[in-house]
Amino acid sequence: MRTLARNKLLTHAILLLFSAVMFYPVLWWIGASFKSNGELSLPTLLPTQLLWSNYSNGWVALPKYTFTYFYINSFQLTITTTLLTVISSSLVAFGFGRLNFPLKKMWFSLLLLTIMLPTQVTLIPQYAMFHKFNWVNTYLPFIVPSAMGGAFFIFLLIQFIRGIPGELDESAKIDGCTWFGIYWRIITPLMKPALITVVIFSFLWHWEDYFGPLIYLNTVDKFTVPLALRMFIDTQSAVSWGQVLAMSLLSITPQVLLFFAAQRYFVEGIATSGLKG
Repeated sequence: MRTLARNKLLTHAILLLFSAVMFYPVLWWIGASFKSNGELSLPTLLPTQLLWSNYSNGWVALPKYTFTYFYINSFQLTITTTLLTVISSSLVAFGFGRLNFPLKKMWFSLLLLTIMLPTQVTLIPQYAMFHKFNWVNTYLPFIVPSAMGGAFFIFLLIQFIRGIPGELDESAKIDGCTWFGIYWRIITPLMKPALITVVIFSFLWHWEDYFGPLIYLNTVDKFTVPLALRMFIDTQSAVSWGQVLAMSLLSITPQVLLFFAAQRYFVEGIATSGLKG
């Protein structure tokens, strides 16, 4: 028993040590957001004086616009694209998981191929197409593709739907339920963990997307938070890094809150592929 307790204590000590090493950059980030430029080079985590002004001054540091404006832009774009992604991906996944139609295997193979296709390959054709549609400097290049579903999310939901017993569909058909009724009344409630997983992934990817808005958005009034952070550095000759770190810390707050609020469903959606009792 003593040996078992000693081994358990040693294991926990090692895990705590590695956790401290992994979490140190986050602690430094939080502490540095309260520091002046002169203190950033010091190895200490805590500043000699907490500069709360880094947050208040950083929020209004950009000319003409505060970070409130960019947060509104990011929330509008991210929430819209996330909702469209969830709806469209679940509908397509239901079609592949439950319906039979011509060339189903071929279309599914093409779907899997798009997952392996690098984004850089389609960047120039997409930009040329969106430019021809006069969609550049609008949110349409992000919203319209989201309404078509995401290949990764569709594949994830297909695997979940295949774990739901088909007998439920047969019972619903006997009661006169249509295919859309089966999707909405039976499959969708059972897909709740997988759908929340899609919501989390989609929200995180769209919220932190820097490359897409950089390519398609040209005017400051449409900028999202990642672009605003970059502009924050460009507009100042002497960069106040404490303010930059403070704003970047605030920029991840919605992502962290969403993840911790839905982490139980996230783990369940990733770990399972069928019904849970």
